[in-house]
Amino acid sequence: MEIEQIEILEFLKRHPPFQDLPEQELLDIALNTDIAYFQAGSEILIFNQPLSALHLIRSGVVETFRRNGDLYNRLTEGGILGEQGLLRGGKVRFPATAVEDSLIYLIPDHIFQHIFDSNDLFADYIEVGDTERRKSAKSIKQAETDLLSAQVRTLVRREPVCIETTASVWDAAKIMTEQGVSCLLILHGHDHPEFAGTLAGIMTDRDIRSRLVAPGLKSEIAVSDIMSTELVTIEQQQYVFEAMMLMLRHNVHHLPIVRQHKPVGIIALSDIIRYESQNSLFVVSSIFRQQNVAELSALVPDVEASYIRMANEDANSQFIGSAMAAIGRSFKQRLIELAEQEFGPPPIPYCFIALGSMARDEQLIVTDQDNALILDNSFDPKLHDDYFLKLANFVCDGLAACGYTYCTGNIMATNPQWRQPLKVWQQYFTDWINKPTAERLLHSSIFFDLEAVSGQMRWADQLNQLIIKLAKNNQHFLACMTRNALQRTPPLGFFQDFVMENDGRHNNSLNIKRRGTAPMADLIRVHALAIGSEATNSFERLNDIIAANVLPKGRGEDLRDAYEVIAITRIKQQALAMQTGDIVDNNVMPEHLSEFERKHLKSAFSVLSSAQKFLKFHFRA
Repeated sequence: MEIEQIEILEFLKRHPPFQDLPEQELLDIALNTDIAYFQAGSEILIFNQPLSALHLIRSGVVETFRRNGDLYNRLTEGGILGEQGLLRGGKVRFPATAVEDSLIYLIPDHIFQHIFDSNDLFADYIEVGDTERRKSAKSIKQAETDLLSAQVRTLVRREPVCIETTASVWDAAKIMTEQGVSCLLILHGHDHPEFAGTLAGIMTDRDIRSRLVAPGLKSEIAVSDIMSTELVTIEQQQYVFEAMMLMLRHNVHHLPIVRQHKPVGIIALSDIIRYESQNSLFVVSSIFRQQNVAELSALVPDVEASYIRMANEDANSQFIGSAMAAIGRSFKQRLIELAEQEFGPPPIPYCFIALGSMARDEQLIVTDQDNALILDNSFDPKLHDDYFLKLANFVCDGLAACGYTYCTGNIMATNPQWRQPLKVWQQYFTDWINKPTAERLLHSSIFFDLEAVSGQMRWADQLNQLIIKLAKNNQHFLACMTRNALQRTPPLGFFQDFVMENDGRHNNSLNIKRRGTAPMADLIRVHALAIGSEATNSFERLNDIIAANVLPKGRGEDLRDAYEVIAITRIKQQALAMQTGDIVDNNVMPEHLSEFERKHLKSAFSVLSSAQKFLKFHFRA
C-alpha cells in the first residue's frame, strides 16, 4: 500500500461508521479512495448534479444546505456528505461548500453501496443522518433530565438477603443478625418447582415481635407461618418516585425490587431519603436550616453529590448551571441573614448583588465569588461603612468556607470600590460604556451580568435597565466589547486539530472554560447588549438574539448546540474527577474523551470560531 492509502486506512479505523467494518472492507475502501482538496468558499457539491462518491471529510469544515439555501448541517473531520444523494438516484440533494480549506476522501459509489447493503450497522448509521443523530441524542438526554426519571434499581446497594419458606424463624433471625438487616425476603423452595426462587413473602423485625414473641410461639416454627404474604413489589426498571408512592400508599417501609418475579434487591424509606438528599432542591432547603458558618460548610459534600448526580443523570448544562447558581445564591442569602443576626439591622438600605456566572445561572462546581454591594444614596462612609465592611467580610469569608474561593481579581464586596451607593454605580456604568478603556471593558464583562441576591432588589433592576439603555446601539462601545470578546479563541489549529495548553501541570490539556465557555458567553453578551436583551442567562440571550434575526439563518441554533456541547463536556469531566478523587478544574485531556465526544467538541469549537469571525465583521472591530 502507498503511504496515502495507509493513512486513509488508519483514519477510517478511528471514525464511525467505518471503525466497526471488517478489516478487508476497510482495505478495499482505502485502496480505492481518491483525495480532493477544496479551498475555503469553493463549492464541493452542487444541487442535482451527478454524484459518484461518498465524501468523507479528512480535515476542514464543510456546510451543507437545503434547496432553499437554508443551512442544513456543519461538518468537520470525520463528517460524511453525499450519502442521501447516492441512496436516491445518484444526484446531489444537499449542496455543500467548504467553509475552510478542506481535504475530502472520495469513496466510490459502488463500494459505498456494497457496504451499505451488506452491513446493517453501517446502513443504520447512514440512514439516520448526522443531524438527526444529534437531535436524537439530545432528545434522549432531555428526557432523562427529569430527576424523577431515575430508575429504582439505582438505589440497590447489595444483594437481597433471602431464606426459603421451610426455614425456621430461629434460622431466619440468626441470618438477619449476621447480615445486619431488619427484614428478610422469603422465597419459594424446590418443593414448588414452578415457583422456585420467586417471592413468597417478607418477614421483618416487627413480624417476629408481633407474630411470634407476643403470642408466645416457639422459634422453631417455619417462617411461612408468620411472614407477610400480601406483597407490594416494584419492577427494577420502574422509577424512584413510583417506589415512593407505593410505599406511602400501602404504608410499607421495605419494598422488594424484582426482575421477572425474582428479587434483585430491597429498598427502605431511608434509601429514598438518602437519594433525595442529593437533590439540589433538598440542598437548598437544608442551607436555610443551618445556624452558623460551620454548619453551612458541612453541606459541601451534599453540594458535590448533587452536582455528580445531575451530571450522571444527563441533565443539560442549563439545568445544572441554574441549580448550582440557586445553591450558591442560597448560601449567600443565608450568610447575609446570619450576618444581620450578628451585627444587627443595617443602618441604611442595601442590595447585595451576584455577578458573573452566578448572575447568569451558569455556575458550576469550580467557581470563585464575584459580588458587590449597592448602598442607599444616603450612605456616609464615616457612619455606615464599618457595618457594611463587617457584613461583606462575614459573607465572603463564609462563602470561602463553603467552597467558593476568593476572587483573585478582588471583585468582592470587601473591596471598597465595589461597596458604593446606587448613584456611584450608575456613574460607574455610564463611564464604562461612554468612555471605555481596557480596565473598564474588563469590568463591563463581569458587572454587566448582575443579579440581586438580597435587600433592595429593584436597584439591580435599575442598573440593568441603565446598561440596556446606554449600550444598545452604542457602536463604539460594542466594537470595544467585541475586541475584548475576541481575545480568547477556541483551541483549534489550522487543520482543525486541538491546540493544547502548555503550562506545566495542565500540559497537553484543553482549558475548556478559558477557550470555550468563557469566549462563548462573551460573544453572546455583545449581541445581547446590541439588541437590548434583558436576559442574563446565555441560552435565554441566544433566544432573544435568534428572534432579533441579527445572525445568519441557523447560526443561532448552531451556537446554542455548540455552547451545550462545550459546557456539558466541562461538567462531565468535573463530575468524573470528583468521583475518582482527581483534582477538579476546567481542564480536559482529549484522550479521556471518546471519539464521538472529540468530534463534537471540535465541531462546537469550529462553530464558536465562525461566530467570532461574524462578530468581528458585524461590529467592525
